[in-house]
Amino acid sequence: MSTLQVILIALFIYLGAIGSIVGNTIGWYCLGRPLVASFVVGIIMGDVQTAMLVGVPLQIAYLANVTPGGAVAWDLSYATYVGTAMAIALKGTVGAGDAAALIGLAFTGAGIGGVVGGTMWNVHYALDVFINRWANKIAESGDAKKMWMPNMIGGCGIGFLCRFIPAVIVLSAINLGTNAGIAIPGWFTTGISAFGSMMAALGMGIILSFLVKKGVHWAIFLGGFVLVTYFGMSTMAVAVIAAIVAVIYYYVISKREEVA
Repeated sequence: MSTLQVILIALFIYLGAIGSIVGNTIGWYCLGRPLVASFVVGIIMGDVQTAMLVGVPLQIAYLANVTPGGAVAWDLSYATYVGTAMAIALKGTVGAGDAAALIGLAFTGAGIGGVVGGTMWNVHYALDVFINRWANKIAESGDAKKMWMPNMIGGCGIGFLCRFIPAVIVLSAINLGTNAGIAIPGWFTTGISAFGSMMAALGMGIILSFLVKKGVHWAIFLGGFVLVTYFGMSTMAVAVIAAIVAVIYYYVISKREEVA
């Protein structure tokens, strides 16, 4: 990665955060989504194919991630930007054709990024206590013209520093390791390949634990699995069948509730 690429990725790590200057709709709910974040990193680093290869499993793994009340236990935005950048930067050490190893690298980097992002989010929250006191003093003085200062200089400024600076440090460390020509041992490559293959399935399992509440739901899910795996049906064909089943299921349940 060049210095410019490091700065750009670190900038998007900030923009994809809750409360960034572009707002939550464009930031956390768009630029902060793993699939979008991976695509952005791919454009910046000139390897969209690898970025999307690792971005899809990252998106699936983090589908169940929620932020209740703004609490961030795992910063999926930070995790994805760092993980995707790491996978692309270290692609030459595991082989461009080893998809499982690349996904494993991405999840390894995502683990680092998620911890750093979550930690800095808590630091940001702690520093906001002083910003709130500053804002209260301005409000008590009745000087409405100065109310922008704690919001922009304090809130946005601290948010930027808490995400941008650590991101530059982490990405620079990855870049340093890449430029130093550090070779990844074979046993580690094997391990991260298995890890990368497992994480997407784990994410889907977490989603199913939220969505599947009745026995009939498992039957429908397994039916779709069989159609794809054993009958070789395309995604579009299965989607059409699923839509038909959903309509019939809704109609049957509605009629049953009317009778009851």
